[in-house]
Amino acid sequence: MQKVILRASWRTRILCGVIILIFCAWCLCLPDPLFKDPYSVVLLDHHEELLGARIAADGQWRFPAIGSIPDRFAKAILAFEDKRFYQHPGVDPLALGRALWLNLSHGEVRSGGSTLTMQVIRLSRKGKPRTFAQKIVEVFQATRLEASATKQEILSLYASHAPFGGNVVGLEAASWRYFGRKAMDLSWSEAATLAVLPNAPSLIHPGRNREALRRKRNVLLDKLLANGEIDRLEWELSIAEPIPQTPNRIPQHAPHLLERSKREHGSLGMVTTLDLDLQRRAQDLVAIHHRRLRQNGIHNAAMIVANTQSGSVLAYVGNTDEEGRTHGNHVDVVTAPRSTGSILKPFLYAAMLEEGELLPDMLVADVPSFYGSFSPANYDRRYRGAVAASDALARSLNIPAVRMLYKHGVHRFYGRLKKMGMSSLFRPSTGYGLSLILGGAEGTLWDIAGIYASMARGIEHFRDYNGQYDPSTYRSLVYLKDDVTPAYAPDQFSELSGSTVLGAGASWFTFEAMQEVSRPGEESAWKHFGSSRRVAWKTGTSYGFRDAWSVGVIPGYVVAVWVGNADGEGRPGLIGSEAAAPLMFDMISSLPGNKSWFPKPYDDLDSMIICPESGHRAGEFCPVQEARLVPRKGQETPSCPYHQLIWTTENGFRVHSDCEVLLDWKPDSLFLLPPLQGEYYAREHPSYRPLPPLRHDCRESRPGSHQGISLAYPEQYARIYVPVSLDGHNRGIALEAFHQQKDAVIHWHLNQEFIGSTSGFHQRTVMVPPGEHTLTLIDQSGEELVRQFTVISED
Repeated sequence: MQKVILRASWRTRILCGVIILIFCAWCLCLPDPLFKDPYSVVLLDHHEELLGARIAADGQWRFPAIGSIPDRFAKAILAFEDKRFYQHPGVDPLALGRALWLNLSHGEVRSGGSTLTMQVIRLSRKGKPRTFAQKIVEVFQATRLEASATKQEILSLYASHAPFGGNVVGLEAASWRYFGRKAMDLSWSEAATLAVLPNAPSLIHPGRNREALRRKRNVLLDKLLANGEIDRLEWELSIAEPIPQTPNRIPQHAPHLLERSKREHGSLGMVTTLDLDLQRRAQDLVAIHHRRLRQNGIHNAAMIVANTQSGSVLAYVGNTDEEGRTHGNHVDVVTAPRSTGSILKPFLYAAMLEEGELLPDMLVADVPSFYGSFSPANYDRRYRGAVAASDALARSLNIPAVRMLYKHGVHRFYGRLKKMGMSSLFRPSTGYGLSLILGGAEGTLWDIAGIYASMARGIEHFRDYNGQYDPSTYRSLVYLKDDVTPAYAPDQFSELSGSTVLGAGASWFTFEAMQEVSRPGEESAWKHFGSSRRVAWKTGTSYGFRDAWSVGVIPGYVVAVWVGNADGEGRPGLIGSEAAAPLMFDMISSLPGNKSWFPKPYDDLDSMIICPESGHRAGEFCPVQEARLVPRKGQETPSCPYHQLIWTTENGFRVHSDCEVLLDWKPDSLFLLPPLQGEYYAREHPSYRPLPPLRHDCRESRPGSHQGISLAYPEQYARIYVPVSLDGHNRGIALEAFHQQKDAVIHWHLNQEFIGSTSGFHQRTVMVPPGEHTLTLIDQSGEELVRQFTVISED
């Protein structure tokens, strides 16, 4: 008896051990993850509409696994494949028994009896032979899958990895390939068509055997009608729908962003911030303008549309779409550094307003200027003497911009650009110099659009945040929905900051000035139409006509456009106002929203008494004064230096206390610019009054007091390079002077030697050898001007 008990005990132990081993094998039988297939790169808009996709690494159209199954497809696939799906534990004994009977009675495999769960296992095992042993493995793993996943998760795995013919895998890819829409939008007929495809994907393909496919679909529709899933009308309409023929192309609405997202974030399905309707509109407009531009040999263009408050990108066109892509159309110009032209000028204007170095309409000199070997010139080659800073920005004048940068400091401006988000400045500030403001540095459309959006955000949030700023007001644009920075709620206002890179006041005045830029074509008369939108906009053109820029800002939106050739080839007419601006305005006109404007940030402004004629803080001699709002630090600017109090006789001569009793004469406040500025200013402003000449006896009593001579070139201590001509001689330098008296005579001396006299028009060309030189100018009244300079020459 004891031996029997011992034998029974050992058998029990062995049996328990076997059971434990089987249980452990069952627990560990599923690979993790179940599917290791590569997926297509899929890009979705913010409503999860398909923007584009790239085929997976194994050549299959396999979209990332979907989380939920469309109700119509779920009902269709269960009616066709596994009607007891929600009752069985992964294996359906009734289905297996029926399949076994059919196979034995016919002497061949007629039915597999597999549940959807078993089919998921078979799909994951990649074409293992359909043998009895493999069926046992499938059963084993199917039950394990049922124990670890919900029914909905199992359905999702099946729909995401089932074959749908050709190189199409998964429901979502099949829906787009065969019906051109997402799976959630499938009709009953379309859902039934896709439900029968995985059963025999190699035999029944939408491009072939369409009648066989139609019959299988209709049988399934009959079953759905019998099950009460669809009514008679839905059945009739579904039966009447045609079968798809050749597969559709996967949409490619944002191909360059798709490649960028793949490079930056991998191969997952990504939900972007883009709006499909705006993206299509942007693509269409770029294509329309491209047809016009390519007639002039201009083949590339790019556009960004972004929401200013969130910084989310709404449309992203990286380049034109040209057959064959023979002109660099594959290049994503949005991220490519290009010469900025004048597109940075508003940032300098705003920076100087912010620092109290400038008032919005303060006069800035526009005269011949020389900085070593660098001599900027305006686009129209004209000089205006002096121009309001806001007008200089609106006209994009180069000389005032360079003079402003010289005053502000290249290094300071360079540092601010980096803080604002310009990431393409790879050299130190000294490597750019004053040319930084005229396109001497490269910028990307992405960064430039982001900075303008940040300026707008600072204004828009200033009022919403009770005069405070989001600490990250100046930040890069984003194109992924998960990266969008949410707005602050009132209970979070304690986290806000009292300052930012550019205050709302400086930004608001900058946008006010940018409204005055002359618009192209039909937009030029915008002020005469009440329906017109106010747009703060700026263009830029690089040296050699290689890059054309245009950026426009309205409440809620920024639109940035670049036009040119990806290979850097310059073309006549490739300028911002003609090549890029029309495209930008067409896009702005299609944006939703009202005609409102940015709110004036009163809490960031102070009232100041201004001299309207000079734009400076009013001085004691300014005859007309106005109270205006200016950025807060504007109070630090000096008072008007141009209005002077003078005394004149009835004959128009100027007198002073050394030669006349001033009580006998009435003082006059005169707007008087420095002679060089006044000379050019008078050409633009006929009403400008130069300084009246001193009465003769007053000149003798105070010689040199009228300060009538000015020299345009060279500047004091200038270093001048004089090129050598082909015959080996230097070509000389052109000297130019101005005098406030039109009939004045100027006597010229070089190194104490007389070289001639001029009257009226004071210009001379002199041959000057290398070395240090002193130029002396003396007028007929003894007024003297001395200028020292150095000539550099090469053999």
